[in-house]
Amino acid sequence: MKLVAVSAGLSTPSSTRLLADRLAESVRGELAGQDQELETEVIELRELAVAVANNLVTGFPAPPLAAAIDAVTGATGLIVVSPVFTASYSGLFKSFFDLIDPDALTGKPVVIAATGGTARHSLVLEHALRPLFAYLRAAVVPTAVYAASEDWGSGGDAFTEGLPARIRRAGGELAALMAARASEETPEDDDVTALERQLSDLRFD
Repeated sequence: MKLVAVSAGLSTPSSTRLLADRLAESVRGELAGQDQELETEVIELRELAVAVANNLVTGFPAPPLAAAIDAVTGATGLIVVSPVFTASYSGLFKSFFDLIDPDALTGKPVVIAATGGTARHSLVLEHALRPLFAYLRAAVVPTAVYAASEDWGSGGDAFTEGLPARIRRAGGELAALMAARASEETPEDDDVTALERQLSDLRFD
Protein backbone atom coordinates (compact mmCIF):
# COMPACT_ATOMS: atom_id res chain seq x y z
CA MET A 1 0.00 0.00 0.00
CA LYS A 2 1.09 3.56 -0.67
CA LEU A 3 0.13 6.63 1.34
CA VAL A 4 0.66 10.08 -0.19
CA ALA A 5 0.44 13.27 1.89
CA VAL A 6 -0.02 16.58 0.07
CA SER A 7 1.12 19.63 2.04
CA ALA A 8 0.33 23.14 0.79
CA GLY A 9 2.38 24.93 3.43
CA LEU A 10 4.40 27.86 2.10
CA SER A 11 7.06 28.25 4.78
CA THR A 12 9.92 26.12 6.11
CA PRO A 13 9.38 24.81 8.71
CA SER A 14 5.62 24.64 8.27
CA SER A 15 2.85 23.68 10.68
CA THR A 16 0.98 22.38 7.62
CA ARG A 17 3.83 19.97 6.82
CA LEU A 18 4.06 19.02 10.50
CA LEU A 19 0.38 18.11 10.59
CA ALA A 20 0.77 16.06 7.38
CA ASP A 21 3.70 14.19 8.95
CA ARG A 22 1.82 13.52 12.19
CA LEU A 23 -1.17 12.14 10.29
CA ALA A 24 1.09 9.93 8.15
CA GLU A 25 2.80 8.60 11.29
CA SER A 26 -0.61 7.77 12.76
CA VAL A 27 -1.65 5.81 9.66
CA ARG A 28 1.70 4.03 9.55
CA GLY A 29 1.37 3.03 13.21
CA GLU A 30 -2.15 1.69 12.72
CA LEU A 31 -1.16 -0.41 9.71
CA ALA A 32 2.06 -1.64 11.36
CA GLY A 33 -0.14 -3.05 14.13
CA GLN A 34 -1.93 -5.06 11.44
CA ASP A 35 1.36 -6.28 9.90
CA GLN A 36 0.68 -4.18 6.80
CA GLU A 37 3.58 -2.68 4.87
CA LEU A 38 3.21 0.96 3.89
CA GLU A 39 5.17 3.18 1.51
CA THR A 40 4.84 6.89 2.32
CA GLU A 41 5.50 9.96 0.18
CA VAL A 42 5.03 13.63 1.08
CA ILE A 43 4.47 16.15 -1.70
CA GLU A 44 5.38 19.76 -0.86
CA LEU A 45 3.35 21.97 -3.19
CA ARG A 46 5.53 25.01 -2.51
CA GLU A 47 8.27 23.27 -4.49
CA LEU A 48 5.88 22.85 -7.44
CA ALA A 49 4.28 26.32 -7.41
CA VAL A 50 5.89 27.55 -10.64
CA ALA A 51 5.23 24.24 -12.41
CA VAL A 52 1.57 24.33 -11.33
CA ALA A 53 1.17 27.88 -12.70
CA ASN A 54 2.87 26.95 -15.98
CA ASN A 55 0.67 23.87 -16.33
CA LEU A 56 -2.48 25.97 -15.89
CA VAL A 57 -1.32 28.22 -18.74
CA THR A 58 0.22 25.68 -21.13
CA GLY A 59 -1.68 22.50 -20.32
CA PHE A 60 1.56 20.51 -19.98
CA PRO A 61 3.05 19.44 -16.63
CA ALA A 62 6.80 19.59 -16.01
CA PRO A 63 8.28 16.18 -15.05
CA PRO A 64 8.32 16.84 -11.25
CA LEU A 65 4.67 17.95 -11.37
CA ALA A 66 3.68 14.99 -13.54
CA ALA A 67 5.37 12.68 -11.01
CA ALA A 68 3.45 14.32 -8.15
CA ILE A 69 0.13 13.94 -9.99
CA ASP A 70 0.91 10.28 -10.73
CA ALA A 71 1.77 9.71 -7.06
CA VAL A 72 -1.55 11.21 -5.92
CA THR A 73 -3.68 9.34 -8.43
CA GLY A 74 -1.83 6.06 -7.84
CA ALA A 75 -1.92 6.15 -4.03
CA THR A 76 -3.93 3.73 -1.92
CA GLY A 77 -4.83 6.59 0.42
CA LEU A 78 -4.32 10.36 0.66
CA ILE A 79 -3.72 12.95 3.35
CA VAL A 80 -4.35 16.51 2.15
CA VAL A 81 -3.44 19.53 4.29
CA SER A 82 -3.85 23.21 3.44
CA PRO A 83 -3.25 26.39 5.40
CA VAL A 84 -6.28 28.65 5.65
CA PHE A 85 -6.18 31.75 3.43
CA THR A 86 -9.18 34.13 3.34
CA ALA A 87 -11.45 31.57 5.02
CA SER A 88 -10.68 28.79 2.52
CA TYR A 89 -7.92 26.51 1.24
CA SER A 90 -4.95 28.16 -0.41
CA GLY A 91 -4.89 29.02 -4.10
CA LEU A 92 -1.89 26.75 -4.61
CA PHE A 93 -3.77 23.82 -3.04
CA LYS A 94 -6.81 24.37 -5.28
CA SER A 95 -4.70 24.91 -8.39
CA PHE A 96 -2.90 21.61 -7.86
CA PHE A 97 -6.11 19.63 -7.50
CA ASP A 98 -7.55 21.45 -10.53
CA LEU A 99 -4.89 19.57 -12.50
CA ILE A 100 -6.11 16.16 -11.29
CA ASP A 101 -8.47 14.33 -13.63
CA PRO A 102 -11.98 14.61 -12.10
CA ASP A 103 -12.36 10.82 -12.08
CA ALA A 104 -8.87 9.96 -10.82
CA LEU A 105 -9.75 10.10 -7.11
CA THR A 106 -13.03 8.19 -7.32
CA GLY A 107 -13.38 5.99 -4.24
CA LYS A 108 -9.91 6.87 -2.92
CA PRO A 109 -9.71 7.13 0.91
CA VAL A 110 -8.77 10.68 1.97
CA VAL A 111 -8.12 12.53 5.23
CA ILE A 112 -8.73 16.26 4.95
CA ALA A 113 -6.86 18.62 7.29
CA ALA A 114 -6.04 22.30 7.64
CA THR A 115 -3.96 24.69 9.75
CA GLY A 116 -4.59 28.26 10.79
CA GLY A 117 -3.81 30.89 13.37
CA THR A 118 -7.16 30.67 15.18
CA ALA A 119 -9.82 28.05 15.84
CA ARG A 120 -12.41 30.34 14.22
CA HIS A 121 -11.31 29.06 10.82
CA SER A 122 -11.96 25.39 11.62
CA LEU A 123 -15.17 25.27 9.56
CA VAL A 124 -13.01 25.49 6.43
CA LEU A 125 -12.89 21.70 6.64
CA GLU A 126 -16.63 21.38 6.13
CA HIS A 127 -17.48 24.31 3.87
CA ALA A 128 -14.46 24.10 1.55
CA LEU A 129 -12.31 20.95 1.76
CA ARG A 130 -15.00 18.30 2.20
CA PRO A 131 -17.16 19.61 -0.70
CA LEU A 132 -14.10 19.72 -2.97
CA PHE A 133 -13.26 16.06 -2.39
CA ALA A 134 -16.91 15.05 -2.47
CA TYR A 135 -17.03 16.58 -5.95
CA LEU A 136 -13.98 14.48 -6.87
CA ARG A 137 -15.90 11.43 -5.52
CA ALA A 138 -13.19 10.55 -3.01
CA ALA A 139 -14.08 8.60 0.14
CA VAL A 140 -13.38 11.23 2.79
CA VAL A 141 -13.06 9.75 6.29
CA PRO A 142 -15.48 11.06 8.95
CA THR A 143 -12.84 12.77 11.11
CA ALA A 144 -11.28 15.93 9.65
CA VAL A 145 -8.38 17.56 11.50
CA TYR A 146 -7.91 21.29 12.05
CA ALA A 147 -4.89 22.58 13.94
CA ALA A 148 -4.89 26.15 15.24
CA SER A 149 -1.74 27.64 16.73
CA GLU A 150 -2.92 26.92 20.27
CA ASP A 151 -3.66 23.26 19.48
CA TRP A 152 -0.01 22.27 19.24
CA GLY A 153 1.02 20.77 22.56
CA SER A 154 -2.54 20.76 23.86
CA GLY A 155 -4.14 17.54 25.07
CA GLY A 156 -7.65 18.97 25.18
CA ASP A 157 -9.94 19.04 28.19
CA ALA A 158 -13.10 17.41 29.50
CA PHE A 159 -15.16 19.02 26.73
CA THR A 160 -12.74 19.17 23.78
CA GLU A 161 -10.76 16.39 22.14
CA GLY A 162 -7.11 17.44 21.78
CA LEU A 163 -5.13 17.50 18.55
CA PRO A 164 -3.21 14.24 19.22
CA ALA A 165 -6.48 12.37 19.79
CA ARG A 166 -8.00 13.78 16.60
CA ILE A 167 -4.90 12.80 14.64
CA ARG A 168 -5.07 9.24 16.02
CA ARG A 169 -8.77 8.99 15.19
CA ALA A 170 -8.36 10.25 11.62
CA GLY A 171 -5.30 8.05 11.09
CA GLY A 172 -7.18 5.00 12.31
CA GLU A 173 -10.10 5.71 10.00
CA LEU A 174 -7.84 6.15 6.98
CA ALA A 175 -5.83 3.03 7.81
CA ALA A 176 -9.04 0.99 8.07
CA LEU A 177 -10.27 2.17 4.69
CA MET A 178 -6.90 1.63 3.03
CA ALA A 179 -6.65 -1.92 4.39
CA ALA A 180 -10.23 -2.65 3.33
CA ARG A 181 -9.65 -1.23 -0.14
CA ALA A 182 -6.44 -3.22 -0.59
CA SER A 183 -8.17 -6.48 0.32
CA GLU A 184 -11.44 -5.74 -1.48
CA GLU A 185 -12.24 -8.43 -4.01
CA THR A 186 -15.68 -7.56 -5.31
CA PRO A 187 -15.30 -6.82 -9.03
CA GLU A 188 -19.03 -6.49 -9.44
CA ASP A 189 -19.01 -3.30 -7.31
CA ASP A 190 -17.53 -0.03 -8.46
CA ASP A 191 -15.05 1.67 -6.14
CA VAL A 192 -17.53 4.15 -4.70
CA THR A 193 -20.07 1.46 -3.76
CA ALA A 194 -17.40 -0.68 -2.12
CA LEU A 195 -15.96 2.23 -0.14
CA GLU A 196 -19.40 3.40 0.97
CA ARG A 197 -20.11 -0.07 2.30
CA GLN A 198 -16.77 -0.14 4.13
CA LEU A 199 -17.48 3.27 5.68
CA SER A 200 -20.84 2.07 6.97
CA ASP A 201 -19.20 -1.02 8.48
CA LEU A 202 -16.59 0.93 10.46
CA ARG A 203 -17.17 1.53 14.14
CA PHE A 204 -15.47 4.50 15.81
CA ASP A 205 -15.43 4.96 19.58
